[in-house]
Amino acid sequence: MKNNGLRASYWQKDDFMVLDQLLLPGKIVYIQCSTFRDVVSVIVDMNLRGAPLIGAAASAGAALFFKECKDHDTVLFSRMVEELLSTRPTAVNLGNVLDEAKAIYKENISLDSDHLFNMFRDFSINVHTRDVERNIAMGRNGAQFVADLLEGKKLNILTHCNAGALATCGYGTALGVIRSLHDMALVENVWVDETRPYLQGARITAFELDADSIPHKIITDSTAAHLMSQNLVDVVITGADRVALNGDLANKIGTYSLAVNARYHNIPFISAMPVETFDMFIKSGKEIEIEKRSDRELLVFNGKRIAPENSEGLHLGFDVVPAELTTALVTEKGVVSPVSTTSVMEMIYG
Repeated sequence: MKNNGLRASYWQKDDFMVLDQLLLPGKIVYIQCSTFRDVVSVIVDMNLRGAPLIGAAASAGAALFFKECKDHDTVLFSRMVEELLSTRPTAVNLGNVLDEAKAIYKENISLDSDHLFNMFRDFSINVHTRDVERNIAMGRNGAQFVADLLEGKKLNILTHCNAGALATCGYGTALGVIRSLHDMALVENVWVDETRPYLQGARITAFELDADSIPHKIITDSTAAHLMSQNLVDVVITGADRVALNGDLANKIGTYSLAVNARYHNIPFISAMPVETFDMFIKSGKEIEIEKRSDRELLVFNGKRIAPENSEGLHLGFDVVPAELTTALVTEKGVVSPVSTTSVMEMIYG
């Protein structure tokens, strides 16, 4: 995994450094986060994105809270947690990491801010490290499942958005599976959805695939169904931002249409995510909150409005794929297939 040596985020002494993904692939710029509100800003403004990476950033935000707040108390800590939680409501990793942070704070509340900053910075570093380890295991599990399912043929893979090293702390979820398949010499080509309106596919997924010399072609999102109809797609592999207990999953808007089209054309639809992405408190995708973002992100490009002034836009960040459309859920613990409440629970607790 080359990615030109880039890391999506890392600690530099007492500051948290974030790769500004809005500038990729043209510029490599890191944003220095010295306060927890700096972290809030880079999440809200989409300088970083991807459910696992958002969770890791939240761990850094919690640490930076103690760097600036010398007289901490439970009220201030709770406000900080709520502010971080409000940044991206669909990505469940954010809440799960902050639940860990709350447990650490509860056990160590008597310590001063300096000690707590060091403790939470270590926690954040551990969150980054374990995510990479999970992704490597996930990649191997998914690649072996796909190789067995499609009998070891060289594959034309379609992916959506960016679920790679730069959406995580390294290696990637969906792209981790693709990287592992490439290592097995099983990748013919990767079709990369451009993924409007932020073009995470065209800018970031293609950037990662190019760095690793994995053959790929960028397509408009609306080209996918046509390619399926022409037998040019063997498997669809995406990531996920939240998974319900029945296997319904939320991912970048446009994923649902891919799953529907894949089912119609009898193409496996596979999603990869860490176990942390499963929401243990919701039974189905009907309970997943879909993030509604500013329509400015849809109607304005490079600072110029591309739609009539009186036209409004609807920019939903995610959609939900019903479990019955999913061939398999790939995690670091194993592969869930077929997908159901029973099989999900067995994977999590078995």
